[in-house]
Amino acid sequence: MALFGYFLFLCGLTQVLSSYPIWWSLAIGHQYSSLGTQPILCGSIPGLVPKQLRFCRNYVEIMPSVAEGVKIGIQECQHQFRGRRWNCTTVNDSLAIFGPVLDKATRESAFVHAIASAGVAFAVTRSCAEGSATICGCDTRHKGPPGEGWKWGGCSEDVEFGSMVSREFADARENRPDARSAMNRHNNEAGRTSIIDHMHLKCKCHGLSGSCEVKTCWWSQPDFRVIGDYLKDKYDSASEMVVEKHRESRGWVETLRPKYNFFKAPTERDLVYYENSPNFCEPNPETGSFGTRDRICNVTSHGIDGCDLLCCGRGHNTRTEKRKEKCHCIFHWCCYVSCQECTRVYDVHTCK
Repeated sequence: MALFGYFLFLCGLTQVLSSYPIWWSLAIGHQYSSLGTQPILCGSIPGLVPKQLRFCRNYVEIMPSVAEGVKIGIQECQHQFRGRRWNCTTVNDSLAIFGPVLDKATRESAFVHAIASAGVAFAVTRSCAEGSATICGCDTRHKGPPGEGWKWGGCSEDVEFGSMVSREFADARENRPDARSAMNRHNNEAGRTSIIDHMHLKCKCHGLSGSCEVKTCWWSQPDFRVIGDYLKDKYDSASEMVVEKHRESRGWVETLRPKYNFFKAPTERDLVYYENSPNFCEPNPETGSFGTRDRICNVTSHGIDGCDLLCCGRGHNTRTEKRKEKCHCIFHWCCYVSCQECTRVYDVHTCK
């Protein structure tokens, strides 16, 4: 009976990992650190489906940018959620780098898929503009006529190519006729669309003493922090959906529809989810929650980063901490700055 139970556990684990984007593990640990020094062996990347494996072998030179994109997506997730109960923690020595948190179709899953797909599109686009790959380069298709007082120049970033790479690679495993694949595809595309929507003209002046007699401009991606802020707003206003089943020629297919008809239906730019999140207050290995004990909280804030909410009503501890900082800095002509070193005492508040 114990062996049967263990067999069921392994089956469940295999099912979870088969639907989990474990190729994201390429962005952390020893695999990421060796990308710049060793050739990529596509067959050694965990979790690739056949379509991803073919893509990797055909376009192996842009795979470091794919990994870099996932990495900057994870870093941005951790920045955006740094003051929340779930702070986008990754799990060491696990192919499922976020643990069981992404097993459920929650807001957190929606955000992670969107920011990771956006990160891949962003990093590949930037890499192409910098000349790091021979199969891509600058965008010469969407320039149009120059504006008044400026002309086209520089290297316009080809966001369509970066988005195509993200779509072909990140969406390759989302081809199942179930609700979770439909949700992941939608949120992946929302992440990529956020890059396209925030493309802008970037210009440089030319002339004596910066007189700007000639100004050249090119299409540029925004700073990735802009994308993180935008998608975090989309997380806060994500649309809750319900799952519907209907029969098609290929069998039963699951689709999503808005749970509440009196709200505006989500667009392709909105994030969607259909399962509620845990409260992340206490450690729970089943949900992937690490709890909030010993987390630093803001005693003056009434928001989610405040000690009342972040600590889930358990209260907080306060300790003093001495820090050495530069102070009394003076600018000397010309041209350096001299500073003294001061010791300052701070109160640090942590959740009980």
